[in-house]
Amino acid sequence: MNKTKLSPIVAGVMNWGIWDKNLNTKEMENMINVCLENKITTFDHADIYGDYTTESDFGKAFASSKIARGKIQLISKCGIQMVTENRINTIKHYEYSKDYIIWSVENSLKNLHTDYLDVLLLHRPSPLMQADEIAEAVLKLKSDGKIIDFGLSNFTASQTELIRQKTEILYNQVQFSATNFEPMVDGSFDYMQANNIRPMSWNPLGSVFREDIPQTRRLKKLLATLVSKYHLGSDTILLSWILKHPAQVIPIAGTVNVARIQSLMKAVELELDKEDWFAIWSASMGNNVA
Repeated sequence: MNKTKLSPIVAGVMNWGIWDKNLNTKEMENMINVCLENKITTFDHADIYGDYTTESDFGKAFASSKIARGKIQLISKCGIQMVTENRINTIKHYEYSKDYIIWSVENSLKNLHTDYLDVLLLHRPSPLMQADEIAEAVLKLKSDGKIIDFGLSNFTASQTELIRQKTEILYNQVQFSATNFEPMVDGSFDYMQANNIRPMSWNPLGSVFREDIPQTRRLKKLLATLVSKYHLGSDTILLSWILKHPAQVIPIAGTVNVARIQSLMKAVELELDKEDWFAIWSASMGNNVA
């Protein structure tokens, strides 16, 4: 059972650092406060973001903000080994030994200026991962108070079950949106609901505003009509589409646009009509349901 209560929409910090926006300490501190003012209290990290620098940058901003630790929730991920000057790797690979998982979490705690993670996720599945060893690491981290809840990211149902046989899994962060709806139809969300695993959705707006293809043209045309109906932005409507799924998906929103952050939680309040929900899915597929 989840011990941590996350905000209904989570702030994704992947683009806050050198990978994209390159916010300085003061700007990051301001972003944290903007999120909290808009009831977004959970922040999604991974050790690799910013070539292993964004956690530390965020940590400095968090320490500077003097915000009480209990007012926010911190998620981080480990396991991906990147080729970068900040790691001695010759090829990108995955590492899930007990000692590495524990070391990685302790490193994240130091970077984030915190004593614990609310949620630790394994970032991507590895063919070489050993469930017993992962479970031992999780047990140690929980007993030492360094993590509260544990989950996965980008794991299939069968990969999740392999780990779940040895330790409790409470989250799985997967790609899910109106344009990438596979988890909804390939059995992933069914499995998660059956086993009390909350999905998180990365890239929740999908490719709607990034690609000009027949799928996104159909969606944009429909969204123009729905914007007029609901008097809300397209991104709010797309998040509401995700939130309506009974798996209780938690979207990870990566925007640093203050106006968009201020509108994110409107998606939680919006009750999308069922026919409009199916209209979005149908527009994405290019045909009506069978």
